[in-house]
Amino acid sequence: MDLATILGLVAAFALLLISMLMGGSLVAFIDIPSVVVVIGCTTAAIFIAFPGGRVMNGMKAAKAAFFATPIDAKKTIELLSELSNKARREGLLSLEAAAAEAEDDFLKRGLLMMADGHEAATIESVLFDEIGKIDERHRISINVFDAMGAYGPAMGMLGTLIGLVLMLGSLEDPSAIGPKMAIALLTTFYGAILANLVGIPIANKLKLRSAEEVAQKELIAAGLLSILAGENPRFMVERLNATLPASGRYEEAA
Repeated sequence: MDLATILGLVAAFALLLISMLMGGSLVAFIDIPSVVVVIGCTTAAIFIAFPGGRVMNGMKAAKAAFFATPIDAKKTIELLSELSNKARREGLLSLEAAAAEAEDDFLKRGLLMMADGHEAATIESVLFDEIGKIDERHRISINVFDAMGAYGPAMGMLGTLIGLVLMLGSLEDPSAIGPKMAIALLTTFYGAILANLVGIPIANKLKLRSAEEVAQKELIAAGLLSILAGENPRFMVERLNATLPASGRYEEAA
Protein backbone atom coordinates (compact mmCIF):
# COMPACT_ATOMS: atom_id res chain seq x y z
CA MET A 1 0.00 0.00 0.00
CA ASP A 2 1.30 3.45 -0.95
CA LEU A 3 0.57 5.56 2.12
CA ALA A 4 1.84 8.71 0.40
CA THR A 5 -0.95 8.57 -2.19
CA ILE A 6 -3.65 7.80 0.35
CA LEU A 7 -2.49 10.35 2.92
CA GLY A 8 -2.08 12.97 0.21
CA LEU A 9 -5.63 12.52 -1.03
CA VAL A 10 -7.09 12.45 2.47
CA ALA A 11 -5.13 15.56 3.50
CA ALA A 12 -6.08 17.48 0.34
CA PHE A 13 -9.81 16.78 0.64
CA ALA A 14 -9.75 17.37 4.39
CA LEU A 15 -8.13 20.78 3.93
CA LEU A 16 -10.67 21.65 1.23
CA LEU A 17 -13.50 20.62 3.51
CA ILE A 18 -12.11 22.66 6.42
CA SER A 19 -11.70 25.76 4.25
CA MET A 20 -15.28 25.41 3.00
CA LEU A 21 -16.66 25.07 6.50
CA MET A 22 -14.63 28.05 7.72
CA GLY A 23 -16.00 30.18 4.89
CA GLY A 24 -19.63 29.26 5.37
CA SER A 25 -22.04 26.42 4.75
CA LEU A 26 -20.89 23.26 3.00
CA VAL A 27 -24.23 23.18 1.18
CA ALA A 28 -23.14 26.24 -0.80
CA PHE A 29 -20.47 24.11 -2.50
CA ILE A 30 -22.81 21.30 -3.53
CA ASP A 31 -24.56 21.40 -6.90
CA ILE A 32 -25.57 18.13 -8.54
CA PRO A 33 -25.98 19.49 -12.12
CA SER A 34 -22.43 20.88 -11.93
CA VAL A 35 -21.10 17.48 -10.80
CA VAL A 36 -22.94 15.80 -13.68
CA VAL A 37 -21.50 18.23 -16.23
CA VAL A 38 -17.90 17.94 -15.03
CA ILE A 39 -17.66 14.21 -14.28
CA GLY A 40 -20.07 13.09 -16.98
CA CYS A 41 -18.64 15.18 -19.79
CA THR A 42 -15.03 14.46 -18.77
CA THR A 43 -15.76 10.72 -18.81
CA ALA A 44 -17.49 11.04 -22.19
CA ALA A 45 -14.54 12.98 -23.63
CA ILE A 46 -12.10 10.31 -22.42
CA PHE A 47 -14.16 7.61 -24.14
CA ILE A 48 -14.16 9.72 -27.31
CA ALA A 49 -10.38 10.06 -27.14
CA PHE A 50 -9.54 6.41 -26.33
CA PRO A 51 -11.02 2.99 -27.17
CA GLY A 52 -13.23 1.65 -24.38
CA GLY A 53 -10.88 -1.22 -23.56
CA ARG A 54 -7.96 1.13 -23.04
CA VAL A 55 -10.02 3.38 -20.79
CA MET A 56 -10.97 0.40 -18.63
CA ASN A 57 -7.36 -0.79 -18.53
CA GLY A 58 -6.33 2.70 -17.46
CA MET A 59 -8.85 2.65 -14.62
CA LYS A 60 -7.54 -0.75 -13.51
CA ALA A 61 -3.96 0.52 -13.66
CA ALA A 62 -4.87 3.28 -11.20
CA LYS A 63 -4.59 0.78 -8.37
CA ALA A 64 -0.80 0.90 -8.87
CA ALA A 65 -0.95 4.44 -7.47
CA PHE A 66 -2.43 3.07 -4.24
CA PHE A 67 -1.11 -0.48 -4.03
CA ALA A 68 2.32 -1.46 -5.33
CA THR A 69 4.93 -4.01 -4.32
CA PRO A 70 8.18 -2.17 -3.52
CA ILE A 71 10.98 -2.95 -5.96
CA ASP A 72 14.25 -3.88 -4.28
CA ALA A 73 17.13 -3.55 -6.76
CA LYS A 74 19.60 -4.88 -4.17
CA LYS A 75 17.73 -8.19 -3.91
CA THR A 76 17.52 -8.40 -7.69
CA ILE A 77 21.28 -7.99 -8.08
CA GLU A 78 21.88 -10.47 -5.26
CA LEU A 79 19.68 -13.03 -7.05
CA LEU A 80 21.43 -12.41 -10.37
CA SER A 81 24.81 -12.85 -8.64
CA GLU A 82 23.67 -16.22 -7.26
CA LEU A 83 22.42 -17.27 -10.71
CA SER A 84 25.70 -16.21 -12.28
CA ASN A 85 27.71 -18.30 -9.84
CA LYS A 86 25.37 -21.24 -10.37
CA ALA A 87 25.73 -21.02 -14.16
CA ARG A 88 29.54 -20.93 -13.89
CA ARG A 89 29.60 -23.98 -11.63
CA GLU A 90 26.88 -26.12 -13.18
CA GLY A 91 26.32 -24.72 -16.67
CA LEU A 92 23.41 -22.89 -18.27
CA LEU A 93 21.15 -25.95 -18.14
CA SER A 94 21.05 -25.62 -14.36
CA LEU A 95 19.11 -22.37 -14.82
CA GLU A 96 16.02 -24.35 -15.82
CA ALA A 97 15.57 -25.41 -12.19
CA ALA A 98 16.11 -21.80 -11.09
CA ALA A 99 13.43 -20.68 -13.55
CA ALA A 100 10.90 -22.97 -11.87
CA GLU A 101 11.55 -21.19 -8.56
CA ALA A 102 11.57 -17.65 -9.97
CA GLU A 103 8.73 -15.43 -8.80
CA ASP A 104 9.18 -12.84 -11.56
CA ASP A 105 7.69 -14.00 -14.89
CA PHE A 106 10.11 -11.83 -16.89
CA LEU A 107 13.10 -13.41 -15.13
CA LYS A 108 11.60 -16.87 -15.58
CA ARG A 109 11.22 -16.45 -19.35
CA GLY A 110 14.78 -15.19 -19.67
CA LEU A 111 16.20 -18.11 -17.70
CA LEU A 112 14.22 -20.65 -19.74
CA MET A 113 15.48 -19.16 -23.00
CA MET A 114 19.03 -19.36 -21.70
CA ALA A 115 18.58 -22.97 -20.57
CA ASP A 116 17.09 -23.83 -23.98
CA GLY A 117 20.28 -22.63 -25.68
CA HIS A 118 18.98 -19.62 -27.61
CA GLU A 119 21.55 -17.18 -28.95
CA ALA A 120 22.37 -14.06 -26.98
CA ALA A 121 21.12 -11.74 -29.75
CA THR A 122 17.77 -13.54 -29.83
CA ILE A 123 17.33 -13.41 -26.05
CA GLU A 124 18.32 -9.74 -25.97
CA SER A 125 15.81 -8.93 -28.70
CA VAL A 126 12.97 -10.79 -26.96
CA LEU A 127 13.65 -9.29 -23.53
CA PHE A 128 13.97 -5.69 -24.68
CA ASP A 129 11.00 -6.01 -27.03
CA GLU A 130 8.94 -7.10 -24.02
CA ILE A 131 10.24 -4.16 -21.99
CA GLY A 132 9.23 -1.84 -24.83
CA LYS A 133 5.71 -3.30 -24.91
CA ILE A 134 5.37 -2.97 -21.12
CA ASP A 135 6.40 0.69 -21.36
CA GLU A 136 3.92 1.25 -24.21
CA ARG A 137 1.03 -0.28 -22.23
CA HIS A 138 1.90 1.86 -19.24
CA ARG A 139 1.95 5.03 -21.36
CA ILE A 140 -1.55 4.30 -22.66
CA SER A 141 -2.92 3.98 -19.11
CA ILE A 142 -1.07 7.12 -18.03
CA ASN A 143 -2.51 9.03 -20.99
CA VAL A 144 -6.03 8.33 -19.73
CA PHE A 145 -5.31 10.19 -16.49
CA ASP A 146 -3.39 12.93 -18.29
CA ALA A 147 -6.53 13.39 -20.40
CA MET A 148 -8.62 13.60 -17.24
CA GLY A 149 -6.31 16.35 -16.03
CA ALA A 150 -6.77 18.22 -19.31
CA TYR A 151 -10.50 17.70 -19.85
CA GLY A 152 -11.61 18.31 -16.24
CA PRO A 153 -10.95 22.08 -16.17
CA ALA A 154 -12.25 22.42 -19.74
CA MET A 155 -15.55 20.77 -18.81
CA GLY A 156 -15.67 22.93 -15.69
CA MET A 157 -15.40 26.00 -17.89
CA LEU A 158 -18.08 24.60 -20.18
CA GLY A 159 -20.42 24.24 -17.20
CA THR A 160 -19.58 27.79 -16.11
CA LEU A 161 -20.52 29.09 -19.55
CA ILE A 162 -23.83 27.25 -19.36
CA GLY A 163 -24.46 28.82 -15.97
CA LEU A 164 -23.56 32.30 -17.25
CA VAL A 165 -25.94 31.95 -20.18
CA LEU A 166 -28.74 30.99 -17.79
CA MET A 167 -27.79 33.86 -15.49
CA LEU A 168 -27.83 36.41 -18.31
CA GLY A 169 -31.27 35.17 -19.26
CA SER A 170 -32.65 36.23 -15.90
CA LEU A 171 -31.20 39.73 -15.52
CA GLU A 172 -34.64 41.09 -14.85
CA ASP A 173 -34.35 39.55 -11.37
CA PRO A 174 -31.22 41.04 -9.73
CA SER A 175 -31.67 38.90 -6.62
CA ALA A 176 -31.14 35.74 -8.69
CA ILE A 177 -27.85 36.87 -10.24
CA GLY A 178 -25.66 36.16 -7.19
CA PRO A 179 -26.85 32.57 -6.55
CA LYS A 180 -26.73 31.68 -10.26
CA MET A 181 -23.21 33.10 -10.57
CA ALA A 182 -22.12 31.00 -7.58
CA ILE A 183 -23.55 27.85 -9.18
CA ALA A 184 -21.87 28.70 -12.48
CA LEU A 185 -18.50 28.99 -10.76
CA LEU A 186 -18.91 25.63 -9.00
CA THR A 187 -18.35 23.72 -12.23
CA THR A 188 -14.93 25.36 -12.60
CA PHE A 189 -14.26 24.46 -8.98
CA TYR A 190 -15.19 20.80 -9.56
CA GLY A 191 -13.12 20.67 -12.75
CA ALA A 192 -10.05 21.99 -10.92
CA ILE A 193 -10.48 19.36 -8.18
CA LEU A 194 -10.89 16.53 -10.70
CA ALA A 195 -7.77 17.60 -12.59
CA ASN A 196 -5.43 18.65 -9.81
CA LEU A 197 -6.32 16.17 -7.08
CA VAL A 198 -7.17 13.10 -9.18
CA GLY A 199 -6.10 13.10 -12.83
CA ILE A 200 -2.68 14.77 -12.81
CA PRO A 201 -1.41 13.34 -9.47
CA ILE A 202 -2.40 9.78 -10.37
CA ALA A 203 -0.83 10.15 -13.83
CA ASN A 204 2.42 11.32 -12.22
CA LYS A 205 2.41 8.46 -9.71
CA LEU A 206 1.81 5.95 -12.52
CA LYS A 207 4.72 7.46 -14.46
CA LEU A 208 6.95 6.85 -11.44
CA ARG A 209 5.70 3.27 -11.05
CA SER A 210 6.26 2.63 -14.76
CA ALA A 211 9.81 3.99 -14.64
CA GLU A 212 10.57 1.78 -11.62
CA GLU A 213 9.23 -1.36 -13.30
CA VAL A 214 11.01 -0.69 -16.59
CA ALA A 215 14.29 -0.05 -14.74
CA GLN A 216 13.83 -3.33 -12.85
CA LYS A 217 13.24 -5.26 -16.07
CA GLU A 218 16.27 -3.63 -17.71
CA LEU A 219 18.37 -4.60 -14.70
CA ILE A 220 17.26 -8.22 -15.01
CA ALA A 221 17.87 -8.26 -18.77
CA ALA A 222 21.37 -6.82 -18.38
CA GLY A 223 22.18 -9.38 -15.67
CA LEU A 224 20.94 -12.33 -17.75
CA LEU A 225 22.91 -11.21 -20.79
CA SER A 226 26.00 -10.87 -18.59
CA ILE A 227 25.52 -14.44 -17.35
CA LEU A 228 25.05 -15.65 -20.91
CA ALA A 229 28.28 -13.92 -21.96
CA GLY A 230 30.16 -15.71 -19.19
CA GLU A 231 31.21 -12.54 -17.39
CA ASN A 232 32.70 -12.76 -13.94
CA PRO A 233 29.90 -12.50 -11.32
CA ARG A 234 31.77 -9.77 -9.43
CA PHE A 235 32.15 -7.72 -12.59
CA MET A 236 28.45 -8.21 -13.34
CA VAL A 237 27.53 -6.91 -9.88
CA GLU A 238 29.74 -3.87 -10.32
CA ARG A 239 28.26 -3.15 -13.74
CA LEU A 240 24.69 -3.42 -12.48
CA ASN A 241 25.50 -1.37 -9.39
CA ALA A 242 26.74 1.41 -11.66
CA THR A 243 23.16 1.95 -12.85
CA LEU A 244 21.91 2.55 -9.28
CA PRO A 245 22.38 5.39 -6.79
CA ALA A 246 25.08 4.76 -4.19
CA SER A 247 22.53 4.17 -1.43
CA GLY A 248 20.73 1.49 -3.43
CA ARG A 249 23.71 -0.66 -4.47
CA TYR A 250 24.25 -4.28 -3.51
CA GLU A 251 27.38 -5.01 -1.50
CA GLU A 252 28.60 -8.59 -1.65
CA ALA A 253 29.62 -10.22 1.63
CA ALA A 254 33.36 -10.41 2.15
